[in-house]
Amino acid sequence: MNLNNSMREIKIEKVTLNIGTGQPGDKLDKAVILLQTIANQKVIKTKTMKRIPTWGLRPRLEIGCKVTVRGKKAEILLNRLLESVDRTLSIKKFDKLGNLSFGIPEYIDIPQVQYNPNIGIIGLEAAVTFRRNGYRISKRRYKKSSIPTSHKITKEDTINYLKSKFNVKVKEDDNK
Repeated sequence: MNLNNSMREIKIEKVTLNIGTGQPGDKLDKAVILLQTIANQKVIKTKTMKRIPTWGLRPRLEIGCKVTVRGKKAEILLNRLLESVDRTLSIKKFDKLGNLSFGIPEYIDIPQVQYNPNIGIIGLEAAVTFRRNGYRISKRRYKKSSIPTSHKITKEDTINYLKSKFNVKVKEDDNK
């Protein structure tokens, strides 16, 4: 395999930040302000799709918020988020398709984010999606095709990419 092949190069497609509050109101408004502060982008409120009476949920009730960051901003944001978890991740945080998701218990751990007494202490979740050149064939309208198995990103590919580019340490097992 040619190591200098630009089609095999892994890139960050998007970083998605998510806060689930479970209820509308003041807590959701604080979460929206927090995500706007961290990502510097417009935040979308997420809504329920079905009714769960025991939890007090009904359809189209706003219970969370999220923001998706792409491009160079996503790379800068991921660097800050990894700094907040001391550049150490568990191997359980990676899925078999090479994507990564992890939680940040307190937003004040993120560099360049100051504590806001109006918000309080809130945690958030980050999901990182990786891609290679050529992944468009599965999304295009004309002659849509599946991505060949040899071109898909594996868990090991993502771990090696994060180790080389972001200096991340991956723990093999998480004994908590």
